Amino acid sequence: MPVAESELHYTNPFELLVAVVLSAQCTDKRVNQITPALFKAFPTPQKMAEASVDAIYHYIQSVSYPNNKAKHVWALAQKLQQDFNGEVPANLEQLQTLPGVGRKTASVVMAVAFDQPAMPVDTHVFRVAHRLGLAPKTATTPLAVEKALTAHIPKAEWGVAHHWLLLHGRYVCVARQPKCENCGLAVICPSKSKK
Repeated sequence: MPVAESELHYTNPFELLVAVVLSAQCTDKRVNQITPALFKAFPTPQKMAEASVDAIYHYIQSVSYPNNKAKHVWALAQKLQQDFNGEVPANLEQLQTLPGVGRKTASVVMAVAFDQPAMPVDTHVFRVAHRLGLAPKTATTPLAVEKALTAHIPKAEWGVAHHWLLLHGRYVCVARQPKCENCGLAVICPSKSKK
């Protein structure tokens, strides 16, 4: 993947945070279709916090789980206003205090918005790390895979490595029918013979 970066469209940490929350179990393409209007209507945490959940839902209803995501996005905007002076914190633990923000989302924001070493593990990274033998079979949780990857990848490379693995999983090493014939890693992949 020559361009290893987020495919979500955003212009600041707040927009990235909201986009990542909305992207859970949804495609980046779908999120990119709805966020321009959402961010035009609610460009700051303050504006989003002043809105109603129903108003937010109106803009995001085509994503997966829009009811829960509207509540999360509204509540995280509220918490940003109340606890962080309307700023997205550049701290993994503080990010995880926000509604709808788990370790993976917080890690994406740290790596992408703040260029801090973080290794977000989503379903693509989880799958590819196992298939390539970068994580042992005993690493059965995202945190275990994160620890396996960060133990062997230089810290300065964590962010880009996350995107390499994610994009490889999204476009080549797909879940059901991996495209091993188009994979540059097939010659060293321990899983290729098992497909």
